Amino acid sequence: QVSGYLDDCTCDVETIDRFNNYRLFPRLQKLLESDYFRYYKVNLKRPCPFWNDINQCGRRDCAVKPCQSDEVPDGIKSASYKYSEVANNLIEECEQAERLGAVDESLSEETQKAVLQWTKHDDSSDSFCEADDIQSPDAEYVDLLLNPERYTGYKGPDAWKIWNVIYEENCFKPQTIKRPLNPLASSQGKSEGLCVEKRAFYRLISGLHASINVHLSARYLLQETWLEKKWGHNITEFQQRFDGILTEGEGPRRLKNLYFLYLIELRALSKVVPFFERPDFQLFTGNKVQDAENKMLLLEILHEIKSFPLHFDENSFFAGDKKEANKLKEDFRLHFRNISRIMDCVGCFKCRLWGKLQIQGLGTALKILFSEKLIANMPESGPSYEFHLTRQEIVSLFNAFGRISTSVKELENFRNLLQNIH
Repeated sequence: QVSGYLDDCTCDVETIDRFNNYRLFPRLQKLLESDYFRYYKVNLKRPCPFWNDINQCGRRDCAVKPCQSDEVPDGIKSASYKYSEVANNLIEECEQAERLGAVDESLSEETQKAVLQWTKHDDSSDSFCEADDIQSPDAEYVDLLLNPERYTGYKGPDAWKIWNVIYEENCFKPQTIKRPLNPLASSQGKSEGLCVEKRAFYRLISGLHASINVHLSARYLLQETWLEKKWGHNITEFQQRFDGILTEGEGPRRLKNLYFLYLIELRALSKVVPFFERPDFQLFTGNKVQDAENKMLLLEILHEIKSFPLHFDENSFFAGDKKEANKLKEDFRLHFRNISRIMDCVGCFKCRLWGKLQIQGLGTALKILFSEKLIANMPESGPSYEFHLTRQEIVSLFNAFGRISTSVKELENFRNLLQNIH
């Protein structure tokens, strides 16, 4: 039931399936297993800013095991906005140059460039997320490979409350339509009468919700003995969430929103290629050989993404009257930032970890798509040194896209499993 063209796009489901499952997915997974991308710094102890009665999930599968400090490569633990060994050795010199507002002429041309690049810009006006303060004593590194996203048993009123607040209070909707309390209930007509940007906002959140539900159905706890746990595909769970008849047509719509989300993040990655192509950019962990190999793999993946024939056209967003467009863009940004804050209210720590990471990744994609600093310098000269991504943003951007890429691949697996049943 999920096939053909996607609304507001020139692309179809089948093209994405072929491109993702056979050309992108295997290489992307390999990249995400590397040290640079597997360690993510996160503060899971931030209090919920919206309500106090937060029930912590006491299940073992909800827990997150943070890294011991000696498990994280030294290069990663250095300041998150520095990209290379040169950077780490020259921090003091550079910061002094920043303070003086001038660049020491005796520094090499490459270092002078790097000094300009390292200047910490206040890009909060570009940011779609309220990021964690990773300098906080409560922020810890987590190995994403050892804390995979899967079914934890976190459900019921607490989980409903999170999604309900996200949809009810943060998704734009026509005033005449009241969203049903159950976020999985039918939403037909909900995005009718909305402009393309507000409709897209709802579809991004719905697509993310669908993607998370695909992961939970694909890595479900099927069997548990005192010796081991068996995780795998739960077809019944998948059907309850997405089957066209069981969901009264809503399930296939959700999955189409997942494909829409895929296109948005794919387009952001294709647009930011020049940022990663710069010779002074490294995926710095301190292991020179591995770092060089990973940069080659990263650029290989990005050039593959750039070659995708049917990219989403973000120029259709925030067009028209400049004053109105800017107001809409600001509303869009504030709604999204609010959703990033709601992640601190999730009672299951593993769900909170992956929720925060995927929201930050999507927020980074939106920053890339709509940053004036990036737009002003594309495509001829590459992004200016004013456009800036921290390591946190880079790690969340690729891991979030990796999760959606996994969902698209899992849909193929579920299709095959369902065909075998019938």
